[in-house]
Amino acid sequence: MLHTIATATEKDSVIKFKKDVLDGLQSSPKELQPKYFYDDLGTELFREIMKLPEYYLTDCELDIFRHKTQELSKLITQDNDRFDLIELGAGDGFKSRHLLDYLVHNNSNFTYIPIDISKSALTYLTESLNAQLPRLNIQGFQGDYMEMLPKACKGTNRRKVVLFLGANIGNMEVSQAGEFCRKVQSILYPKDRLLIGFDLKKDPKKVLAAYNDQSGITSKFNLNLLERINRELGANFLMDQFEHYPVYDPITGACRSYLVSLKQQQVYIGESQVNFQKNEVIQMEISQKYDLNGIRDLAATTGFKTLGMIMDSNEWFVDAIWEKMG
Repeated sequence: MLHTIATATEKDSVIKFKKDVLDGLQSSPKELQPKYFYDDLGTELFREIMKLPEYYLTDCELDIFRHKTQELSKLITQDNDRFDLIELGAGDGFKSRHLLDYLVHNNSNFTYIPIDISKSALTYLTESLNAQLPRLNIQGFQGDYMEMLPKACKGTNRRKVVLFLGANIGNMEVSQAGEFCRKVQSILYPKDRLLIGFDLKKDPKKVLAAYNDQSGITSKFNLNLLERINRELGANFLMDQFEHYPVYDPITGACRSYLVSLKQQQVYIGESQVNFQKNEVIQMEISQKYDLNGIRDLAATTGFKTLGMIMDSNEWFVDAIWEKMG
């Protein structure tokens, strides 16, 4: 098995992190990019979230990958040709490894290319897959997945299948989701495919509970980003002066998480000062919910055709398989 890790330089990553944080906190309304949740501690907290009884999304997509693996395989393989299976934000791969296991044991001719911003997650993934599936060829890339995707695609003419799981598309505004899909489409070639997970609109109370668990892990997950800014950028956020607050709009399908400043205060990030008014919010994350027509429209308007839509047993979640139109 081959596993190589290509990394962005640490200095460049810190510079970009600081720029994104300052740009976000100096905008109106204030916001932080959810991709920065996932440092090592944030990754561990998210693993805890995925085990929570309120967080139905994990079980829904896992249901698809456990019980509808053959359907997924049929939609991503093509005449047993060699292909690259690229996973954006792979994490520990606990869902995708069901598909990997099926493909390996059915002698599919492919290379698995996980991309993740967390070095520890990527290292754990490659080591565990080495033990579980020693015949699997792995080439890993560490860094922002949209920066690493062109590098992962470069230098090979094999057909590409990109996995974007966990309803991560929901962490973007609808307009941003369109921009993201168009960017992925521009990197791929005709007949390349994208398997993308969407959380579906459902009982509003069930949606909101998934982002406001009684044990408070989601609150810790959000606050950890402020602690990360303290650790890595020399900031002085006080955690007890911010409070987690989620809301859900069942008409638009937007579930949003905020941190609310509990008092008027000033925070320093290095030498830069950021002012907060009492009750001013930082938008931390959007978790957009879709319906099936909206998913088909998103594919069509971004240069893909829909090959299939595979839902979990409750029909709360869907993995859509798209193909780049030529």
